[in-house]
Amino acid sequence: MFSTHTPPSLRRRKHRRRGSVAVLSIFMIFAMVVILGLTVDLRHIHNGQEELTRCSDAAALAGCWELFDVQQSGADSSTWPAASLAEAQRFATPNTVGGTGIDVNGEDYTIGRYDFATQTFDTLDPTTFNAVRVHLRRQSASNGELPLFFSGVLGRESQPLEATSTAAMLNSISGFYSPQDDATTLDILPFALDLETWEAVLAGTTGDNLSYQGSVRNSSNGLHECNLYPQGTGSPGNRGTVDIGGANNSTNDLSRQIVHGISKQDLEDLGKPLVLDTHGELLLNGDTGISAGVKDELASIIGQTRVIPIFREVNGNGNNAYYTIVKFAGVRILEVKLTGRMSGKKVIIEPAPMLVRNVRISTEGESHSDYVYTPVMLVN
Repeated sequence: MFSTHTPPSLRRRKHRRRGSVAVLSIFMIFAMVVILGLTVDLRHIHNGQEELTRCSDAAALAGCWELFDVQQSGADSSTWPAASLAEAQRFATPNTVGGTGIDVNGEDYTIGRYDFATQTFDTLDPTTFNAVRVHLRRQSASNGELPLFFSGVLGRESQPLEATSTAAMLNSISGFYSPQDDATTLDILPFALDLETWEAVLAGTTGDNLSYQGSVRNSSNGLHECNLYPQGTGSPGNRGTVDIGGANNSTNDLSRQIVHGISKQDLEDLGKPLVLDTHGELLLNGDTGISAGVKDELASIIGQTRVIPIFREVNGNGNNAYYTIVKFAGVRILEVKLTGRMSGKKVIIEPAPMLVRNVRISTEGESHSDYVYTPVMLVN
């Protein structure tokens, strides 16, 4: 008969095994909890970074839109940074990061010029500013680090985060392409201004007697004016009208284009792209000059912004004149007088920032536009 009695030595070994397994189980459970905690914290950090980037993007876009608005309003350039920053902060606040609202530090908020061709950002010339760069932080000295849930057991209770976004209105525009639908038009005046006069306007050597603040006022605003009514074009009989459409545009065509813009059909009738070529030139046929027949249409857009082609030279006379267009510029109509003596006729314009769509962006270093911008977009 066999004995069922377990020897004492064997019982002791079983008890030791049970103790070892218990210790191992506790260690594994602790390790799993730590790994789970780290996983949760890593996800929390990832979400926090995404939220901060989204907040940075929103602040940059809002700030850049405000930069355009204050430029277009004619406000002094010294007021641009504060106005832009305030709008950026207004959009950053609702975009919380880890449940906390973000303060946009003025030292990390910069308005400047973004060059699309070189992808560089500088703050050298306020008159060329077209971009906003925002650097947001969740760091000990700015907005506080992102608190973590479980990593404290490993000696890390928070995580620093930062994000940078740049939004810009691209302004190296070399031309325009046809809209996709018939209802969309391009706000381009069918007139051309000579490059010499335009450069004098930009240099501030022409008059600065008018301004626009909801209405035209007899006061200076730092934006110098010129008379678009063509004088000294080198082409007697041609007064600066260009055909953006079929040849020999009628007064009705010009009136429609002045008020409503260049249509898809006009661009098709032009028979070629309204784009500067690889030499930075576009040849446009010219018609006889600005007549009193369009004075009402021009007067109806006083205060509004339009694009005008800028020409370097003109060859030929009358209906056979051809303008060499080298640039596009944004302007505002301030005064119109097309009756009376020839010397008294005028269409007074000043530079004015304006947003345009359906544009061709130049990838070269040379700029082919002034005061003409694309809608605001993120560039990095």
